[in-house]
Amino acid sequence: MIGIGTTIGAGIFVIAGTVSAQHAGPAVLLSFLVAAMGCFFAALCYAELAAMIPQAGSAYTYTYATMGRAMAWFIGWNMVLEFGVSASTVAAGWSGYFLNLLHSFGIDYPAAWANAPIAGTGISDMHLTGAIVNLPAGLIMLAITAILVVGIGESARFNAVMVVLKVAIIAVVILFGLPYLQPANFEPFIPPNTGSWGHYGWSGVLAASGTLFFAYIGFEAVSVAAQEARNPERDLPISILAALAICTILYVLMAAVLIGIVDFHLLDVADPVSFALERHPDLKWLVFPVNIAAIAGLVSVAFGCLYGQSRVFYGMARDGFLPPAFSKVHPRFRTPHLCTIAIGVAGALIAAIFPLDLLADLVSIGTLLAFISVCVGILILRKKSPNIPRKFRTPWVWAVAPAGIVTCGVMMFSLSNGTWLRLAVWTAIGFLIYFAYGIRHAAPSKWSVFGKS
Repeated sequence: MIGIGTTIGAGIFVIAGTVSAQHAGPAVLLSFLVAAMGCFFAALCYAELAAMIPQAGSAYTYTYATMGRAMAWFIGWNMVLEFGVSASTVAAGWSGYFLNLLHSFGIDYPAAWANAPIAGTGISDMHLTGAIVNLPAGLIMLAITAILVVGIGESARFNAVMVVLKVAIIAVVILFGLPYLQPANFEPFIPPNTGSWGHYGWSGVLAASGTLFFAYIGFEAVSVAAQEARNPERDLPISILAALAICTILYVLMAAVLIGIVDFHLLDVADPVSFALERHPDLKWLVFPVNIAAIAGLVSVAFGCLYGQSRVFYGMARDGFLPPAFSKVHPRFRTPHLCTIAIGVAGALIAAIFPLDLLADLVSIGTLLAFISVCVGILILRKKSPNIPRKFRTPWVWAVAPAGIVTCGVMMFSLSNGTWLRLAVWTAIGFLIYFAYGIRHAAPSKWSVFGKS
């Protein structure tokens, strides 16, 4: 439920329409499959490491065990983009659907308190919008934080309700939408490139897949839950691969419905699924349920991302990279409460101030880096310690892991130069913190997780 809940959200309700209009056209179906293929290779590697190292921290912990302290910090810091920033980004998207729902009941919320005061797709074109703050986005982040502090049992039940609701509605949309597909909307399947990289053609398919990686980060949240699973050696590999398979099928079918009922050029809007259904006379009745599914779906994604970020920070604090206060566990709720509250408040501020599209590509590049590190790490472990018992072994590892590295690497390089620049700035800030604090407090190696010195 955590894997599916964290995965199905902005990718299916927002980004699919945007990347089809801007990059891939109907070939966004291929883009979803390319992104899923990179995830599948990485997921097989995650499954083996998750079963071997059932500790909080996911890719950060695996990198610490295989590549040492500096690389562990590098990956852990970039996982802030993967989980923390993406939670805020999704909360900003949730705000738009929530306000649409209020509007359907005749409630018009003041625009100045419902939009980000800053806009722009990059540092160079950032500007003030005149709005005060996106209050709904900030408040939903604080509400999720409170649920996470109360305990993993309560959090899991809340997430399960959100996941069942949105998956059921998505299934209804697919079931009723497929009969109305218009073959003409899929021609040409790969629109000819306009002369610039990433604007249709095969480069557009790759550019779209790089952005759509944002939509697949959820399965990694499963490995973050390792210390709170009853039987992590068995449950984590099953959950990781099952969540990825279910979400990929739903993504491709939903994207097919979206493209099939409306011209893809029209889908560059904030709510493409509702927009497409609204334009079809026989499917208008689905708009209200879709808005409900989007609200539930985006809440569960923000929940999963915030949960994952709190556990990564907990692991980093436990290992000495961050102050020990972040590794304290609440005596009653048994959750890292101080860490969760700090991350939730920071995430609420980001969600309230910045727009959804400002950091979407940055989230993708942080995720891709984490995936590549895991694929490299599993190869190192196979050489370094081939005899360690493995409850799950990645099949054909010397083909699967390099394939994951290459696929994720290609998607990374398909992202814009501005994204790489922002990644460099973010990494520089991270290493300033590392040299100021982490290098003096963290152990050089985490090889002891395997019983080694």
